[in-house]
Parts: sequence; C-alpha cells; structure tokens
Amino acid sequence: MSTPLNLSRVFKLLVVVLFFQSVHSQLQVGFYTTSCTLAETIVKDEVQKAFFRDPGVTAGLVRMHFHDCFVRGCDASVLIDSTSSNTAEKDSPANNPSLRGFEVIDKAKARLEAACRGVISCADIVAFAARDSIVLTRGLGYDVPAGRRDSRSSKASDIPGNYLSRHSMSTTSLNFSQTRVSHKKKWLLSLVRAHTIGRSHCTSFSNRLYNFNATTNQDPSLDPAYAAQLKQQCPQGNTNANLVVPMDPASPIVTDASYYAGILKNRGLFTSDQTLLTNPATANQVKHNARIPLLWKKKFSAAMVKMGQLEVLMGNAGEIRANCRAINS
Repeated sequence: MSTPLNLSRVFKLLVVVLFFQSVHSQLQVGFYTTSCTLAETIVKDEVQKAFFRDPGVTAGLVRMHFHDCFVRGCDASVLIDSTSSNTAEKDSPANNPSLRGFEVIDKAKARLEAACRGVISCADIVAFAARDSIVLTRGLGYDVPAGRRDSRSSKASDIPGNYLSRHSMSTTSLNFSQTRVSHKKKWLLSLVRAHTIGRSHCTSFSNRLYNFNATTNQDPSLDPAYAAQLKQQCPQGNTNANLVVPMDPASPIVTDASYYAGILKNRGLFTSDQTLLTNPATANQVKHNARIPLLWKKKFSAAMVKMGQLEVLMGNAGEIRANCRAINS
C-alpha cells in the first residue's frame, strides 16, 4: 500500500457507512454458508499459496481492497481490464504499475466458478483476500460481512486527485484539525495511515531526500540516519521506476504498530505520515497506537470491516461477474 489516502474524502465516505445502518444490515457474515459452503476456504487457500510463493503479495491484496473501496465503493471495479475504448481504474497512474495480486483473485474466482457458478462476487473475494492477508501477516482476523455485487463499469477518470492522495500532503490538508478529531477519525487514522506492510516506489518519497524545497535539499523532519539509508537504496538520478523499499523496515511483512513507533523517531517514510506529529490530536493517536500495539490491531481490524462496507452494491444492483477482469456480456 504505497499510496496514502485522502482522509477528508475517506472520512466523508465512512460517515455514510456509520449513519446509514441499513447498509450494514444487508451485508451478512456467513453470507455464502448455504449457497457456497467453501467460498471463504477457497479464497483463503489461494491467498496462502500466493503468500508462500511471495510474502509481499499480502500487502498488494490489502492495498487492492483499499483502492477498490475508495473509488466508487467496494465493487471490484479495480479488477476490470481496460479495453480499446476505455481506460479502466487499474491503468490509472494511481494504480499502475503499483497494484498487484490480480492473479490471486483470478485463481480464486476460477475455483469458485467451478464449485458454485455465478454465486460469489469478485468484490467479496477481494474483501476475503484482504482479511486473509492480514491474518497471514500476524494481524488480527475478523469476520467479513458479505453480499456485495460487482460493478459493471470501471473508468480511470473516476480517480481524481482527491481520492488517492499525494504523499506530500500535510496534516492540515488532510482536514485533521485539532477540534474536529472525533472517535470516527481516530478509527480512520488506524486504517489509512497503517503503512505496516508492503513497499513503496522510490519516486513516491524521493522529494524528501533531494531538492526538498528552495532552502534545503533534505527534509529536516526526516531522521538523518534513515535518510542516509534511503539515499543508498534510492540514488539520486536513478531512472529505474520500479525501485522499491519497504515502508516499515523494522517488520516489512508483519501487520503491527511498529510504523507508528517509526514516526515517533522521525522515520515515517511519507511526509503525510510524519506530519501527523505536528497536530496534537493526531500526535496523541500515533503515540497511543505505538504504545499499545494490540489495541491498534483491534482498531485496525474493526476499521477494515467499516471500510469494506463503503458504497457497496447489493440486491439487484450490479452483477456477479463470471470473470473478474471483464463485465458479463
């Protein structure tokens, strides 16, 4: 999950979920208990197989769930391939080439179609896979309410800049004023600033290392020793767009609160994370999460459930795609 998300936009979406409880009542834990008993087991098996081949794929699957839900809701629109007449979400600069794990969803969907044709939505597969990825990386498991249906459209133009924010955004621009941090935003902080697993492209933060502003080359809020390490990993002038580093070098494949501890040591990889310390309200949340890791894990799991219910399609809306990469003909 190398792209931080715009908290102002995300918070507005979460408000919809929190205040319209009818949405919650329609998604159900164990939704496929009678229609496809092995649904969650099959998804879990494919995620495990992928994890053993490449532990880093789990971060990709969690990030995929984020990038699906924060654009048009959790409807699997991020999975649809582009065509000659349409550039889909996955080919937006916000997603390509950074998103990965699509092949895991494809394999799970193929098995599910063989076992229970036309029953399991791609949107639910993405939600299950994200949960299973968190468990495999030693996070806390949680029940996933299911019953989502799949979108019949996907457009890169649906991803304006305020959906998937730039790494340089400040705490102020994220609308985290001291007087307006409610418990809902505290949950949100646990979710969207949890760069606990995964990696980031050097291009996403290199501005903090070189030519930071008119007066200094290096971001003064960045720990000098950490900056020196990053400069070795991301040399100035390197043209390799695929060069990456772990977002949390202390535990890159473990879902834990160590990234918050890193922020307290001025080792937050992104400006948008490090500036959380500049606001008393968000700074207190960072300290709290770093001090009580198990509590953060619980908050993170609960926040994932909330996120997974953003603007979902249900009932007769959308469809159940036979192939997650294309709408049904």
